[in-house]
Amino acid sequence: MEIQPYVFFEGRCEEALSFYTDKLGAELQFKMHYKDAPPNPDQTPNPKFADMVMHASVKFGSTILMMSDDCMSESVTHTGFRLTLTGNDLAHAEKLYNALAEGGKVDMPWQATFWTKGFGMLTDKFGIGWMVMAPEQPN
Repeated sequence: MEIQPYVFFEGRCEEALSFYTDKLGAELQFKMHYKDAPPNPDQTPNPKFADMVMHASVKFGSTILMMSDDCMSESVTHTGFRLTLTGNDLAHAEKLYNALAEGGKVDMPWQATFWTKGFGMLTDKFGIGWMVMAPEQPN
């Protein structure tokens, strides 16, 4: 069994895909725009959604993150959870943290803790909460 987060971006999914692949090294697995969906006689597509992302998935290591522009809801609020990202080592984890912080909001600065040599929390420029950590434990 696996849990795969599905995150909605209110029209910024294409930008988020570029950001996560360029800055974090995520690998694009799949992307479909609304205009590429098969016709459905029971649902007339809204032309303003044509170029928006209906579904995409990116791979972070062995984890799949699914994404969409979610054109069905009025507003998306990401509360009650954070995505956790563990770097390959201390330097890599800090690099990931700094990349996610670009244009975002630092909730807890990057620092050593009693459980790891590097940890920080932030909300990225898309409103997604992250906890980033190094795999190394303190001595």
